[in-house]
Amino acid sequence: MTESVPALVIGAGPAGLMAAEAIADAGLPVLVVDAKPSAGRKFLMAGKSGLNLTKDEGHDRFLGHFAEAAQWLAPILSEFGPPEVQDWSRTLGQEVFTGSSGRVFPKAMKASPLLRAWLVRLRGKGVELRTRWRWTGLSDTAHNFDTPEGRKEIAAAGTVLALGGASWARLGSDGSWATILARHGVDLAPFEASNVGYQVDWSDHMQRWFGAPVKSVSLMAGGQRVRGEVVISARGIEGGGLYALARSLRSGAPLALDLFPDWTVERVAGRLAAQTRKESASNRLRKAFGLVDARQALVHEWVRPLPADPHALAEALKAIPVPLGPPRPIDEAISTAGGIRCAAFDGNLMLPALPGVFVAGEMLDWDAPTGGYLLTACLATGRRAGRAAADWARR
Repeated sequence: MTESVPALVIGAGPAGLMAAEAIADAGLPVLVVDAKPSAGRKFLMAGKSGLNLTKDEGHDRFLGHFAEAAQWLAPILSEFGPPEVQDWSRTLGQEVFTGSSGRVFPKAMKASPLLRAWLVRLRGKGVELRTRWRWTGLSDTAHNFDTPEGRKEIAAAGTVLALGGASWARLGSDGSWATILARHGVDLAPFEASNVGYQVDWSDHMQRWFGAPVKSVSLMAGGQRVRGEVVISARGIEGGGLYALARSLRSGAPLALDLFPDWTVERVAGRLAAQTRKESASNRLRKAFGLVDARQALVHEWVRPLPADPHALAEALKAIPVPLGPPRPIDEAISTAGGIRCAAFDGNLMLPALPGVFVAGEMLDWDAPTGGYLLTACLATGRRAGRAAADWARR
């Protein structure tokens, strides 16, 4: 027997839950299904060390982080951007604060209080959630699922797919939906790891620094320069500063590190020249800059032999070549580029190849760094898709 519902959302991450709320607010009953035992599993993992909801910056600057996807995302983010995300969090009883970098966090820092409040509100609006329902495809009349009770079919007047990208498969985002949509003629870009660490072949002396952050540095690649930090790990380097250069690094651009982004080469050279030449290189760096932490370890790892000339050493410290290996596997990436190309959906995120089916979140071919951009775009596209699905279902 095929079950019929007015509106169906497949995927219970941030994009799917926002789509469900938009549909419920339009006055339609909505069913949400998810393959995992509970909702928002990747959302919870992302918020374990501090849930970065959005970035408090102007619309144009915020939009600029989405590169070529900015053109079609612009009207969606103008309706639901950083100010609206902050207001939305407050309506769930989660007050927010803005850090020195402009990143916005709930005061509780974690994702779990916000998700609990959100699910309670959705239940109050009549949203039904079914878990352990895995989407296996769709026919002309219904969506098919593998469930604990066997195969099930659901026909819906309006459907939102919010199935995530292709990273963190254990949390639900495995990209398996791509094969299904490709069979229906939906144009897809290949998945690529984004916001991902890179392997580095460390020498033995670096082991003591595994897990150490390297803060207040600038990273350069492909004509881009970003201020941020990286973390040294047994597998290589990772962190927000690296993730902001994801597109350039994927294209093969070399990476360089500036240990003194606020200083000119001349100022660094002057400080070095003031040190006694008889001192060891380590002591000169320590006395000149207080360089005694992981940053000094990177100098010895990547700059040796250190130039004796102060100006040459200063230039080296301001542009240290970073010998990156390959990126970590795609399943370790925070997010993925690729997915449904913009030519495959309309302004309301509907797939013309599948009328009545709308798409949202990381399924779409957009790419952005961490720092609030990913989550804001997921919420905004979920809201747009949900509203459009409700309008379609009513018609």
